[in-house]
Amino acid sequence: MRFRFYLMTAMSCYYVLLSAQQKACYDIIPQPLNVEEKTGEAFVINAQTSVYCDREGLSREADFLVEYIKHKTGIQLVKSARKEKSNQIQLSVKNEKNANMIWPQQSGEDYKLTVDKNIICIEGNGSAGVFYGIQSLRKSLPVAKGTVELSPVVITDSPRFVYRGMHLDCSRHFFDIEFVKEYIDILAFHNMNVFHWHLSDDQGWRIEMKRHPRLTEIGAWRSGTVLGHNSDLDDSIPHGGFYTQEQAREIVRYAQERHITVMPEIDLPGHTKAVLASYPELGCTGGPYEVGHRWGVYADVLCMGNPKCYDLVRDIIDELTDIFPSKYIHIGGDETPTVRWEACPKCNAIDRKGMTYQGYFTHQIVPYLEAKGRRAIGWDEILYTGADTNTAIMSWRGSDPGAEAAAKGHDVVMAPTSHCYFDYQQSKDVIHEPDNSDGGYIPVDKVYSLDPVPAKVKDETRKHILGVQANAWAEHLRTTGMVEYMTLPRMAALSEVAWTQPEKKDYKDFVRRVTRLTEDYESYHWQYAKHLWPERRNNQALE
Repeated sequence: MRFRFYLMTAMSCYYVLLSAQQKACYDIIPQPLNVEEKTGEAFVINAQTSVYCDREGLSREADFLVEYIKHKTGIQLVKSARKEKSNQIQLSVKNEKNANMIWPQQSGEDYKLTVDKNIICIEGNGSAGVFYGIQSLRKSLPVAKGTVELSPVVITDSPRFVYRGMHLDCSRHFFDIEFVKEYIDILAFHNMNVFHWHLSDDQGWRIEMKRHPRLTEIGAWRSGTVLGHNSDLDDSIPHGGFYTQEQAREIVRYAQERHITVMPEIDLPGHTKAVLASYPELGCTGGPYEVGHRWGVYADVLCMGNPKCYDLVRDIIDELTDIFPSKYIHIGGDETPTVRWEACPKCNAIDRKGMTYQGYFTHQIVPYLEAKGRRAIGWDEILYTGADTNTAIMSWRGSDPGAEAAAKGHDVVMAPTSHCYFDYQQSKDVIHEPDNSDGGYIPVDKVYSLDPVPAKVKDETRKHILGVQANAWAEHLRTTGMVEYMTLPRMAALSEVAWTQPEKKDYKDFVRRVTRLTEDYESYHWQYAKHLWPERRNNQALE
């Protein structure tokens, strides 16, 4: 009798589990180019499901797939060296043509995901395409332990833009290497392929330079930080940190595995108080200087008339290009006052050949970078310094400078403050917001409404719009949770702007899909803003 009772109990539990079997859903973000649902029996992911890849070069992608499925379902898939006829997820590359592209991922990001009762097949035009197919499969699965049914489907997909970027400012507030990796994981989850790493500013220098050690010995540390928006109150708490060159290389490797390019930025010739504090002889006045405590724009900049400034910058370029394989190196170029140059005898003694002060600086640096096989990209102010069309423009002061740059033949990345500054507040109800906003108001629907190709851009110059990027400036983002909160779910909206063809975008449908996506956010303990779901917000006082 006891045996019969146990048997009946076990069978009962089995049928409960069977009836509770979860189903996949292909309503994902970003929305694929084409989803064609088929009839027939479902594929079931279970403990016997294996993963096969047709070449050694896809081994890391297979590892990611195993990792993602275990996280979401608790099922440990088996990697197989044999191609089976059933119960297998197969990864393959159609063709690999990544070598000569401006962005390494450009040619290989297309993929086809096919599901039938026996096989799930992910075929990419390159390993990056396989990776994005895996992301789509990953996001289709529910966050629930146990087996999962996937109904038959054929998804064919490719991104709208070759550049899909997210920026992180590690100068204003320093974030350790583990969070930088987590941030890259968040980018990969949203199909982003460029991590713009802002490594220097007035408030801190964040990358080891072996030829110029004072940049991190002195420039990486400030003795206090203004409280609020340039108030007269300073917290007097030391803040700083920097990444060693080996740590930076580790980040490059980590990102490359996820098909993300790390593009470093060293802001020049303005936003250089940390440089001047380290080497005061490079300023027009000779100092004294200190690493900046407050935000905004400082008058002190690199001295155009001092040859040692160019020696320093060339040394920095030598070390950066050794660490970062990115085709583009970001040279900043924004918000550079001329007041010090205008009053400096050394600056006024140089023959600028009719160029502006900053134009002269740009023409000293860009050819050196190009001689090393790299290209410069800078904020849109450098468009007006006489930069040649090999220099790409990142349009932040709206989309108009980007449209103008494209018309002149520059490659362009759109990052307008109107839609893409994720340090701006997400709600007008600021009383319940963390004290981390830098002004402005960009809700999720505003991000989603962006078209990176303005109507004024003519057909023949549209090819110069490489893509879009959002920026996370960290003046008021003091913690990793703040960074996550300000970027999520706005990054989901940006991912659809960057990936999905505009005629397929539908904000109401996006809200439905992003609601499901937050289950993944919560499973990874990523903090996110809940303005789309007011019932989830913890902003009610106890009564």
